[in-house]
Amino acid sequence: MMTDLCAAPLSLQTPQALQEWNAMVRAFLGHKAATPVHLAAVLTAEPDFAMGHAARGLFSLMMGKAELRAVAQDALRAAKAAGTGGPITPREQGWIDALDHWLGGSPTGAVAALETVLATTPQDTLTAKASHGLRFILGDAQGMRASVERVLPAHGADHPLRGYLLGCHAFSLEETGDYAGAEAAGLQGLVHAPDDAWGLHAVAHVHDMRADPDAGIALIEAYEGAWSGANNFRYHVWWHKALLHLDRGEYDIALALYDAQIRADKTDDYRDIANATSLLMRLQLDGIAVADRWEELAAICETRVEDGCLVFADLHYMMALAADGRSGAEAALTARSIRDARTRSDMGHRYADPGVAALGGLTAFAEGRYGVAFTLLAKARPKMQTIGGSHAQRDIFERMTIDAGLRSGHFDATENLLLDRLHLRAGHEDRFTSTRFDRLGRARRIPAQ
Repeated sequence: MMTDLCAAPLSLQTPQALQEWNAMVRAFLGHKAATPVHLAAVLTAEPDFAMGHAARGLFSLMMGKAELRAVAQDALRAAKAAGTGGPITPREQGWIDALDHWLGGSPTGAVAALETVLATTPQDTLTAKASHGLRFILGDAQGMRASVERVLPAHGADHPLRGYLLGCHAFSLEETGDYAGAEAAGLQGLVHAPDDAWGLHAVAHVHDMRADPDAGIALIEAYEGAWSGANNFRYHVWWHKALLHLDRGEYDIALALYDAQIRADKTDDYRDIANATSLLMRLQLDGIAVADRWEELAAICETRVEDGCLVFADLHYMMALAADGRSGAEAALTARSIRDARTRSDMGHRYADPGVAALGGLTAFAEGRYGVAFTLLAKARPKMQTIGGSHAQRDIFERMTIDAGLRSGHFDATENLLLDRLHLRAGHEDRFTSTRFDRLGRARRIPAQ
């Protein structure tokens, strides 16, 4: 029985296939574009490798595109056929089970299957990263942290992939409020894995939450080697840099980064769309004109209204559609989300709450119906964690809720939201917080005058 870089067993038969598999593992952990290339090479060398097919299916579903569901279903059929054609390891069976659960509407079941694998092979960094990514999609920050901390002892100084797991630990620490621990873990991880874009970006999150843009910008510029060779994840790091410049009031730099880096490639990846839409909306909320940039995004989002893969993706699609005034597409996306909310699936529950209310709030905001927008966005707010993403990514919805409250006169409720947002940031006041407290104070004085 062969073992891979993770010192975990797998049923590959040839050194060539194992070499490609190990290259795939490193590429996946490092967010490299070569991940599918290496995986394809593995399956070309050994077409009956069950875990390879299961990985192809899980990776396809992580892309959040409706058309890739067929790819994942084909991968599941191939994985099951391979599994019955010869002996496979429990690890491989766990990956097949995870894919089966997700295609059945239960990504939480997929997480459970991967965690079963980790219970017996805690040194398996690949499975740990996959579980981490799925929990991220589900908004399970506490679960992310607990999962990583269960397997950390099996990733000692001699583990070749220790740095990547430390990057996952850094991100989970940041998302659960341990900013000092996150910074330390992320920087330590970069010593072991200098190309860990995820760990580097986790530390950038820390500086965002601490309202320390100078340190954040310096970090990204100092560790360019960690992310410049990444796949489209590098656009997300550029996005973080743009946010840090926004916090310094450098709107021209943020727009320049949008044009030159963040939307350098006009992709339809929902994560790239999320970067772009949330940055444009932040600029607009601060009164910065963004010209016709919404049009390019809305044209792509209009083709995605029937996807229904992730609430997180749909909210960003709606942001672009509403900003560009595509009412027909807005209505279609809303109607499909209402249908999805009636399904008994993990994502169906998320469409029911908070998805439908949040979509309505975004539409109302774009139409200038700020009272309605505030009511709907505030209704969605308690469950927004469950749509996935990070605090930084979901902050755009928090900002829109606060601005809707300011514009509609819900001053006491808006003050509470600002205080909650400040508490999440451990009392560190960023530009948005300070300007909105200032606007709130001026709005309250106007009636008295």
